Amino acid sequence: MGELTEVYEQYADQVFKYLMVLCRNVEIAEELTQETFYQAVRSIDAYNGECKMSVWLCQIAKYTYYKYVDKQIKQPQLPNLLNQLPSVENNLIERENKIALYRMIHLLEEPYKEIVLLRILGGLTFKEIGEIHLKNENWARVTFYRAKLKLRERGYMSEE
Repeated sequence: MGELTEVYEQYADQVFKYLMVLCRNVEIAEELTQETFYQAVRSIDAYNGECKMSVWLCQIAKYTYYKYVDKQIKQPQLPNLLNQLPSVENNLIERENKIALYRMIHLLEEPYKEIVLLRILGGLTFKEIGEIHLKNENWARVTFYRAKLKLRERGYMSEE
């Protein structure tokens, strides 16, 4: 049992970091790290020493991650529908917020107003907005940023 503890202590961080690269989620990486070492203990007889222990563990981690992804695709989690149903109050507040936002955008001077509307409603990229205005992508980014500053000054948007 002592050898297993030593192996875990020596390689757990490396396996966790590898899994973080794959899944980019701390909770999932922690869970998969535990599963990786569980699978390693179950199949320790298969380790023949031809490769480094860290390589063998990362291979197990990779297949553990693939199995996790397959499971997520095949059995998507059923969301809690009660938490997703918006209440009448939330709908009203959201609607009022949208109206207030569009009112503030309407009061912006050009080109700020158009840039914001193209970005928010049109879903255009900054590159596309720049092309429409015969400018470059950076100009569109800066103009959009300045429009957000103006909206903050007028009290609509909070600091993010």
